[in-house]
Amino acid sequence: MDLEPDPARLAERNAGVQGPPWILGHRGAPRLAPENTLSSLRTALALGLDGVEFDVQPSREGEPVVLHDETLDRTTNGRGPVVEHPLVELLGLDAGGWFGKRFANEPLPHLSDALEVGETARPPIFMIELKTVGLVDAVVEQLARRDLARSVYLASFHRSVVEAARDAGLRTMLLAVHADEDDRAYVRRERIDAHGVAADGWRTAAGELDWSCERWAWSVDLPEDLLEACRRPLAGFNTNEALRAASVRALVALAPDDRGPYPLEVPELEVRPDAHDGTWSGDWQVVAFVRNPFAWRVAVEVGFAVRQGAFDVSGSPTSFELDPGERRRVDLAVKGGTHSPGEDPLLVARYAFTGPLPEHVEARALVLDAPLVRRRTAVAMPARMRQVCLTERPGAPRASVLVQRRGRALLVSLENAAGLLHPRVVVRVGDRVVSGANGVRVALPEGFDSLAAGIPFSLAVCGVDPARPHAGLAWRRWAGGLPTDLLSGEPGRLVADR
Repeated sequence: MDLEPDPARLAERNAGVQGPPWILGHRGAPRLAPENTLSSLRTALALGLDGVEFDVQPSREGEPVVLHDETLDRTTNGRGPVVEHPLVELLGLDAGGWFGKRFANEPLPHLSDALEVGETARPPIFMIELKTVGLVDAVVEQLARRDLARSVYLASFHRSVVEAARDAGLRTMLLAVHADEDDRAYVRRERIDAHGVAADGWRTAAGELDWSCERWAWSVDLPEDLLEACRRPLAGFNTNEALRAASVRALVALAPDDRGPYPLEVPELEVRPDAHDGTWSGDWQVVAFVRNPFAWRVAVEVGFAVRQGAFDVSGSPTSFELDPGERRRVDLAVKGGTHSPGEDPLLVARYAFTGPLPEHVEARALVLDAPLVRRRTAVAMPARMRQVCLTERPGAPRASVLVQRRGRALLVSLENAAGLLHPRVVVRVGDRVVSGANGVRVALPEGFDSLAAGIPFSLAVCGVDPARPHAGLAWRRWAGGLPTDLLSGEPGRLVADR
C-alpha cells in the first residue's frame, strides 16, 4: 500500500482534526528528510503538524545553530565538538548528504533560519531544546526580533536552563524520562509552564496526580503510546511518526467513546540472527486483527508497506466490511528483512466510512498503520553467554560480546571486534546507554526479576573500519534502539532467567 504523503493521503490521515493535543515533528520529519535541517522542519509543517521540535548548540562565538549532538560527526561532514568551530565554518557544512544524495549540501541552519519556517499568519509551535544556560540570551534575542516568544517552549533536562528561560520571559518546559514527585513539586514551586517526559513517562504514581503545568511527552511513536497520549489527553507531544500521530489524533476525535486497544493488533517478529547469516531478517507466519472502533459500519482495505529493506508478503492485501466493534483476523506470511536494524514493515488499514454517519463527521475515510516490530531477546544468566552482532553490510565480519549477570548487575565484555580499530562496547539497559573500551558493568533496575516482559536492551561494538577510515564510526549492532540515528529500529529485550 502506498504511504507517500500526497494530499489525498494526508486528508485521510488527519481527517480535518486539529489539536490539542498539539503534534510537533521531532527534529522535523526525520523519516523523510535529514533531522534538524530546514528541509526537515518544512516537511513536518507541510504534513500538517502543529509545529516542530529541534535542538540548538553553540558555535565558538556562542551563536545558536540547529543540531542535536554536541559533536558534528554523526549528521554533518564536520568533525569534533560544535563549540570548537566558528559560525562561518559551521554554516558551510553539509548537514544532509549523510541522509541521502538529494539532500547533499543541505546547510547546517542558524536558529534565525529555523524560526522563519512556517506560515506567518499562523506561526507554528516551536519546542527548542537547550543543554546549556549560555544559549538562553541568544535564543531570547532571536525570538524578540520576530515576536515569537509565546509560540515557543524553551525545553531542557537542566533546571538551571529552564529557570534562566523563565526569568527571560519565555515559556518553559522541564524535560525528564519519567514523571516523579520531585519534579511535580519543582514545576509548581518555580512556576514552570510545562513538563515533558518519555512516551511512557506519565505511567507513574506521580503521573496520575494533578500537575500545575501542561503535560507533554517526547518521541511518542508507537501506536499504543500515541493512543494513550491522545486519550489522556496531553497538551502535546513530539513524534518521529508524523502521519501515524495525525491519524491517531483523528481516531480519538472520531471515536471518543471507544476505550479498546489500538484497532490494528499485530505481533512482534522474533529475530534469531544466530540461526542464519547475521542479517535483520526472518520468515514469519503473522496473525493480526483489525477492529472497527467507530460507531458506524466501515469497509476496510488491509495492505502491507515496506519502508526499508525487502519483504515478500502473501495474504495481503485483503478487503472486508466490519460492523461497529467487530474484529476480523488477518493471516500473513512475511519473509525478508535488512542487514541492519532500522524501520520495520507496516500493516496498513484504510477505513472507508459507509455510514450512516453522525452529522458532525465530515471525514469519509481514515488510514491507520502499525509496525510489525522485529525483536530479539537475550536472557540474563549467571553463565557467560556469547551475543553475536549483525553484519550491518554484505561481507562484513561479525563482532561478538560476552554477557553475564552477576547479582544486580549485567557485565558485558568485548570478545571479537571484527577488525574494527579502537573498538568500544555500547550497551543499553532500560533507559540507560553506557559504553566502555573493553566492556561495561550496568545495574539492572529494581524489580527486574518480576518483569515478565523484560526491559529494553541492546548492545553494539563500534570503532573505525580500516577499509573506510574516513567514514566516521562503524557499528556492529545486536539490535536497534541505540543512539546511532533516529531510524535505528526498536531495541531488543532482556529477560530474567526463569
